[in-house]
Amino acid sequence: MSVQHRLELVGAPASPYTQKMLALLRYRHIPYAVSWGQPGEFCESRGIAKPRPVLMPTFLLEEAGGGVEAVCDSTPIIRRLEDMFTGRSVLPADPALAFVDYLIEDFADEWCTRYMFHYRWHRQRDAENAGTLLPLGMDVSLASETLQQARRFITDRQVGRLYVVGSSDITAPVIEASYRRFLQAMESHLQSQQFMLGARPGAGDFGLFGQLSQLVGFDPTPREIAREVAPRVVAWVDLMQDQSGHQPDDSQWLPLQEQPASLRSLLVEIGRVYAPAQLLNARAVEAGEKTWAGEIDGALWTQQTFPYQAKCLKWTNERYRALGAGDRSRVDSLLAGTGVESMLVQS
Repeated sequence: MSVQHRLELVGAPASPYTQKMLALLRYRHIPYAVSWGQPGEFCESRGIAKPRPVLMPTFLLEEAGGGVEAVCDSTPIIRRLEDMFTGRSVLPADPALAFVDYLIEDFADEWCTRYMFHYRWHRQRDAENAGTLLPLGMDVSLASETLQQARRFITDRQVGRLYVVGSSDITAPVIEASYRRFLQAMESHLQSQQFMLGARPGAGDFGLFGQLSQLVGFDPTPREIAREVAPRVVAWVDLMQDQSGHQPDDSQWLPLQEQPASLRSLLVEIGRVYAPAQLLNARAVEAGEKTWAGEIDGALWTQQTFPYQAKCLKWTNERYRALGAGDRSRVDSLLAGTGVESMLVQS
């Protein structure tokens, strides 16, 4: 691909999904040009129809007829890029391994983002940090008065939306205990291998990196916790930012039966908190309820219902049911007793 045909995307430095995709593009040696800004405004300036909803990052991809389509949602974009560009794939060829990779990516995108949003806005010092740096990340030359107005507006809006992801004084201990266990599980796993499923990164690695790029690199409180609990994870985040020099081969994917026991610790955390949240949310969507409440890790959890996360559960199950009998058996053996199996339907 020539420089004239670089992929275009619009995002923000403090967007975990933008960082996820930039790291993936670097690793895959895909030429790109990123514009820092609001995707909706960027699309309007170019006369391109905005995606619904508008999310970061938004990619501007060429259509078959020569037009440009604005698309977002990192997970399907990763699969689309696999069709567009050959080599340095982030998707394991082994269907069983690919399913576990997908599960990790989904957990990162839909649960680890709760860590990020909670820590960014729950405590005053983190909220002041984010409220100041987010607008400067779009324009470092903002006038002081404009910056102060933007800081107040962003902080008030985001703190007021904590309930959307379930963050509250009641659930804070659950979220923060889960974050520490997650870090400890990753720290243990990284003692055995460089990436989640072997010696080359999968889509799940980039999903985790996206959220950790903020938790470790942007927000004060979770950064301090990570440095205390998981120094290997802190170093891994720095390394994951640019893996363009990594030379992958298929032998670097470690078969499920050879994965270290530490992988189960990560899966146990997924089963402990994410699986029940997904099931409760899906039931609320089915019942047409705007909010849901239930027990997660021994505490009452209440949050807004997300139809998109119900779709995520549906897609996970579709991938699970698409596995052949032998591949599904290997996945089942790995997941047995983790709690993840509670959100998977056999038929």
